[in-house]
Amino acid sequence: MAESHGGAKGPATDAHTEADGGHHGGGFPPFETSTFASQLVSLAIFFVLLYVIVSKLALPKVGGAIEARQNKIEGDLTEAQALKDQSEAALKAYESELASARSRAQAIGNESRDKANAQADAERKALEEQLAAKLAEAEKTIASTRTTAMSNVRGIAADAAGQIVQQLTGVVPDAASVNAAVDASLKG
Repeated sequence: MAESHGGAKGPATDAHTEADGGHHGGGFPPFETSTFASQLVSLAIFFVLLYVIVSKLALPKVGGAIEARQNKIEGDLTEAQALKDQSEAALKAYESELASARSRAQAIGNESRDKANAQADAERKALEEQLAAKLAEAEKTIASTRTTAMSNVRGIAADAAGQIVQQLTGVVPDAASVNAAVDASLKG
């Protein structure tokens, strides 16, 4: 068997090449010059067919998807801007309401303070008037008590002076001289 592989020449070798389709000495079929023109025509037809399929079917779908995505993004951006504007308007309204509420609270506080001050002033004046009336009445009472006490002091002083003179001298002094001495002593 080793002989049939390498060294034998003859009819067996010719039969083998004819069984391969009768190609003698050829290389890679796309590089053969006899079929080169038909291969270029087939390539051009296939390229035109592929271009038509891609341009008519695939590219519109891809372009539509890109356009739909772009429209969705623009819609989302528009909606986001509208929501941002709405939130800014709500914030401004809140801030203005807050400022208004603060001013109303300030006004109410000022009004309440003024009312409380007016009421306190009125109560203070009424109390001062009551105290002034009580003070005047107390001064009258003190003056009358002083007058009464002073008149009693004179009598007590005259009695005491008469008793002292009687105890010291043993003689009862006369009332007119005792009263004159007490009046002189009280005047100063």
